Amino acid sequence: MRTENHKKLVLPGPVEVRPEILDAQAEWMIGHRSAAFAELFARMQTKLRLAFKTQNRVFVQGSSGTGLWEGASRNCIRDGRKALHLIGGAFSERWADVSRLNGKEVDVIEVPWGEAHTAEMVQAALQKEQYDVVCAVHNETSTGVTHPIREIGEVVRQYEDTLFLVDTVSGFLGAELRTDDWGIDVALTSSQKAFALPPGLAFAAVSDRVLERAKQVTNRGYYFDFIEIDTLLQKNNTPSTPPVSLMFAADRQLDDVMTEGLENRWARHIQMRDITHAWAHNRGLALYAQDGYRSPTVTTLANTKGFSVDDMAKFMGGKGFSMDKGYGKIKGKTFRIAHMGDMSVSTLEEVLSGLDEFLVGDSQ
Repeated sequence: MRTENHKKLVLPGPVEVRPEILDAQAEWMIGHRSAAFAELFARMQTKLRLAFKTQNRVFVQGSSGTGLWEGASRNCIRDGRKALHLIGGAFSERWADVSRLNGKEVDVIEVPWGEAHTAEMVQAALQKEQYDVVCAVHNETSTGVTHPIREIGEVVRQYEDTLFLVDTVSGFLGAELRTDDWGIDVALTSSQKAFALPPGLAFAAVSDRVLERAKQVTNRGYYFDFIEIDTLLQKNNTPSTPPVSLMFAADRQLDDVMTEGLENRWARHIQMRDITHAWAHNRGLALYAQDGYRSPTVTTLANTKGFSVDDMAKFMGGKGFSMDKGYGKIKGKTFRIAHMGDMSVSTLEEVLSGLDEFLVGDSQ
């Protein structure tokens, strides 16, 4: 039962989920080996390919995006070969750790938090050493940086034996992503960010090259064995029991995304980003992310006024909003305004108005 004291989520995941999407989870349960489930899966597959802008299959997994990090690393990096991880934030660092913890040899290109990788950095690394994969984060949730994935993909595709793996967890359906055109072999994401669904589902657009690579890997694991996942996908099914209720919600949300239109959705996110940036500039708050690479889905603000982010969050809670306090080593020194998913401009303006009230009170 929903209560009246719900605080709207202004978090970079999980985000606010519309009531009609929550209600879609209440469909009668169906067996995941039934014809009805196969029809649901097939419907979703068609829409997901459109959403990812790919001709390839899209895996649908009951997990967080973290699970597909592990799956991508295990299935795409051969024994005795190396991975190149591009790191510059909490989540890109964590994916590199996942590869290491799965016994993979990892080199990194590291940039300071808040800065972006460039295609030139990747080109220089690939000219010196052969890598099985390049792993990049599209939209670094901790810093608010959107990396130039298209340009990096243009470099990686020059190296025929190197796969390009991209985490687009907080980018997908909020920031422009063209999986096939940008040469991405795995584009992985999860449900609770710009997709605007409850947590618990992960998705990955997966190229044929990835499956050919996976056949060369001895220990692909069990739950995230890409060959097994693809085998069942061809039958419009999954190897293990999927979260059927969440899939009903995703199917409904994909309809709404397509009605809005991908380009319109991307434009709405850019509009909300620009409104947030203008507000921050006018209030004397600095933008943490490097100019030219600032995210359409989440703005990380440097706490240049030195106020208590705990006090800010408490104040905004009284206004009916659940706010972020920054992440990882920059928690408190920064805070994040998430403008992703199904957030409207009018809701964002309410959030910013509330923050104005807090800033005026804090300065007195």
